[in-house]
Amino acid sequence: MTAFDEREKAFEKKFAHDQELKFKAEARRNKMLGEWAAGLLGITGEAVEDYVKAVVRADLAQKGDEDVFQKIRADFDAKGVAVSDQELRNKMQEFLAIAVEQVEASRT
Repeated sequence: MTAFDEREKAFEKKFAHDQELKFKAEARRNKMLGEWAAGLLGITGEAVEDYVKAVVRADLAQKGDEDVFQKIRADFDAKGVAVSDQELRNKMQEFLAIAVEQVEASRT
């Protein structure tokens, strides 16, 4: 195997590893976001876990974060929860930063 081939394999492994970490961080973010949103929606008890699962499933609808945003936005609108789009997007970023820290800490 040439040095170029070895380097290419290393980049492929790093890319796959980074994608796995990204997936884990986004899933963790969605869980935290779902718990936060459930609290604002007045969801309690076992229903919180069901709501969190629905938020996590929403992320599989399309590529990117817009599907999660749209799901929670629609739920807030349906229940009259006064959270702006910007506040919701800020929470998504805040929870993603926390999730990334947690995932990175669990690797060491």
